[in-house]
Amino acid sequence: MNAPVVLQVAATPTSPALVLRPWRMEDVAALVVVSRDPALRQRASSVVDNDADGARWVQAQQRGWAAGDRFGFAVLEEQPGSVRVQLVGNVVLKEVTSGEPAAEVGYWTAAHARGRGVAPRALEALTSWAFDTFVAGGLERLELLHQVDNVASCRVAQKSRYDFDSILPAAPPSFLRDGHLHIRRTSA
Repeated sequence: MNAPVVLQVAATPTSPALVLRPWRMEDVAALVVVSRDPALRQRASSVVDNDADGARWVQAQQRGWAAGDRFGFAVLEEQPGSVRVQLVGNVVLKEVTSGEPAAEVGYWTAAHARGRGVAPRALEALTSWAFDTFVAGGLERLELLHQVDNVASCRVAQKSRYDFDSILPAAPPSFLRDGHLHIRRTSA
């Protein structure tokens, strides 16, 4: 899976078009800016404080693509009437292993883009691509995990047809709170 993948999400009457593409080094400055958001920092597994942190984070995303087991996409919003795009989030397909029935999805949305349907639209594009690309390798379901107090992520899961499955116990230090497991199967 070394060919660049770009996913397009059409504009709706209320939302601009989205472009999902692998992270690039040119995204570092925008990543640093959106990473200053306290709500994002509270839930992020890695902290991006400066350009060096951002470069390491982007390089980690690129290594995942090269290894073929983690596919992180920058979510960009096309600006109406402009050729410019703005970073509005991230979606990722991770723990992809040939012959394994499950992989995991994750996402975050920049503060300035929250509440506008970016995460569900981007997650739907990622989900469709994942099933189209990896079902032949044995992928049957995608798992979405979030902390129980992350109500916004629960809404994204529901909007994206990821069914609630179970409550997972906290696992400090990485997961300080219980979590929800949502699942979407290929037949959903």
